[in-house]
Amino acid sequence: MFRPCIDLHQGKVKQIVGGTLSDSSGKSDLKTNFTSEKPAGWYADLYKHDRLYGGHVIMLGPGNEQAAIEALAAFPGGLQVGGGINPENALNYLRAGASHVIVTSYLFSGRVLDREKLHQISSKVGRDNLVIDLSCRRKGSDYFVVTDRWQTYTDAVVREGLLSDLSQYCAEFLVHGVDVEGLCQGIELDLVRLLAAHSPIPATYAGGARSLDDLKLVYKEGHGKVGLTIGSALDIFGGNGVRYKDVLAFQKNL
Repeated sequence: MFRPCIDLHQGKVKQIVGGTLSDSSGKSDLKTNFTSEKPAGWYADLYKHDRLYGGHVIMLGPGNEQAAIEALAAFPGGLQVGGGINPENALNYLRAGASHVIVTSYLFSGRVLDREKLHQISSKVGRDNLVIDLSCRRKGSDYFVVTDRWQTYTDAVVREGLLSDLSQYCAEFLVHGVDVEGLCQGIELDLVRLLAAHSPIPATYAGGARSLDDLKLVYKEGHGKVGLTIGSALDIFGGNGVRYKDVLAFQKNL
């Protein structure tokens, strides 16, 4: 199934090459595929009109809170939100209309998964309102979770044990294949298959999608259990690989 997205950087809807967002200002060697003239609320309203639930709003760095709130208000209960989420602000986003809050970096102390933080955020918002982002990069034969705008490798490896363990604390997983994010050169199919085989809860994969065939492939190889986000290839984000209306048609025929 298709899961929409709204990626925010400096208050604008953008499509960014994942591995290039490397410092707190979001500058450095940042590569941007697309910057929209339309506000976040426009995309949220579009998804609401087309009944595309379960998409995610990701705040990439500071200065995106207002745009995120605008999107949530346009589609109450229809969007998840992530980026800088912690126990102090999580409930505010849920009250603003988010269906779920998404966490990654908060859960880690350095490279290590912090069990106390995991318990804290899950207890604070409730398991049913929490999504854990396991965005990862491949090293050897394994996929390691990365944090801090996808730059820091943690000790957490995306495999059956981790997925089973974390599923006790959250309702869904969001997994970016960071090395292919924004490149439109194809998905990390091994990662999709891993999620299909070992995730006991719904999972959404993002990264590298370039055509409608990728959506069909994820649906097939994911056995209907793994959703796909399409970003830079989608025509509403300036891409020429996938037409939004074709995605809608595929979704309606599931």
